[in-house]
Amino acid sequence: MEEGKKEEILERVMIDYGSELVRLAFSYVKDQETAKDMVQNTFIKCYENLDNFRSESSVKTWLYRITINQCKDYLRSWHFRKVQAKSFLESAIGTILPSAEDKLIKNAESEEMKRLIFSLSQNYREVIFLYYYESLSINEISEVTKLNNNTVKTRLRRAKQKLKVLIEEGNAYG
Repeated sequence: MEEGKKEEILERVMIDYGSELVRLAFSYVKDQETAKDMVQNTFIKCYENLDNFRSESSVKTWLYRITINQCKDYLRSWHFRKVQAKSFLESAIGTILPSAEDKLIKNAESEEMKRLIFSLSQNYREVIFLYYYESLSINEISEVTKLNNNTVKTRLRRAKQKLKVLIEEGNAYG
């Protein structure tokens, strides 16, 4: 494929899927700047491998798969573990001296729901995010995660059950 055509396709993909991929990456790495870096790496891999794309899946699911793999590789990396320790210390200090902005954010219901979702294990958080936030179908989630459709359905059902329990516990104690 000629370079001009590849650049045109990449530009279209970045416009169409950029913000979705950042949200997806954020659901894994929980840091906006790191999520943007993961998506940047996704687009680099997309450009490098555009000639190898076989259209066995949609471009969207292909990009989601690349992004998820980027995030999982990052989470396994030594750099991430080092950054996590630093982040923990900074957040501990931040809870002692919360800013006005932090107080407003913590009062929002959507933030509470995000917190509950992030408290789920990676398996459950992944399917909830892809299904509700990215509006992927069960089949698309199955393609992206390389899981059987029934496994996706089971994880989705269990994730919803766990969220229900967490919400009920929050209402009982909150």
